[in-house]
Amino acid sequence: MSDNARALRYTAFDVDGEGGNPAGVVLDAGGLDASRMQEIAAGIGFSETAFLVDGGGAPDRFAIRYFSPLAEVAFCGHATIATAVALAERRGTGRLRLSTPAGEVGVETREADGRVLATLTSVPPAVRAVEEADLAAALAALRWEAGELDPGLPPRIANAGNDHLVLAASTRARLADLDYDWDALGELMARRAWTTVHLVWRESGTVFHARDPFPPGGVVEDPATGAAAAAFGGYLRSLGLVDPPARITVRQGEDMGRPSRLLVDVPAGDAGIGVSGTAAPMGG
Repeated sequence: MSDNARALRYTAFDVDGEGGNPAGVVLDAGGLDASRMQEIAAGIGFSETAFLVDGGGAPDRFAIRYFSPLAEVAFCGHATIATAVALAERRGTGRLRLSTPAGEVGVETREADGRVLATLTSVPPAVRAVEEADLAAALAALRWEAGELDPGLPPRIANAGNDHLVLAASTRARLADLDYDWDALGELMARRAWTTVHLVWRESGTVFHARDPFPPGGVVEDPATGAAAAAFGGYLRSLGLVDPPARITVRQGEDMGRPSRLLVDVPAGDAGIGVSGTAAPMGG
């Protein structure tokens, strides 16, 4: 079987089988080097493709790597969910321990309403201030004004495996109107090693809408970003904007016609953030 034939295609964080974020999944990536993984990911063309390698010894332990069409990334949430669901459909549900470039990530799969629901637990998140010059450059590239930000959700860099700039719009209309300078934003993100810019709008204390530009990966916008959702959960806890333990819902992809639903569980303390979702195989 060729390397390309081994690549499965799933859409993660779908809503009743629709929408979600497409991911490539290679469940038997042993023997593939980084250059071949990059070639396969570029050929598939999705925002991320995950490559799973048996960890040896323990049946629940695996190594996993993630590649966008342009580069390797340390952690990807939606490709993790897709991989866990694909594996559960073939081996049964249970717990997994994934060794990622960002650290160990636990995943649990279980049956829920006739489907496999996967929950990843991120590495412990970290949140820090964003430099004023970087914030100004990001706003300029997005063509946003500082006055259009929600003062109750201040800009921060949040990390639960990789860095994301969190910016909150004060209105749903501002979030819906995404028309950014690809080159300017991409250059800034590459220079600062931001994986996405996590743009959010607060519908309520437990429901948020999100959009995630991803030019460093060669993608205009991600329909569902599990890594950013985990980082956002850490952001909310760090700023005291939720009372842990808490569950929030992130609605993403709606403005691009790929509705996605991410369930984010924020525990007390400084533990990793849980992100749950389903995944569905794609035809073709």
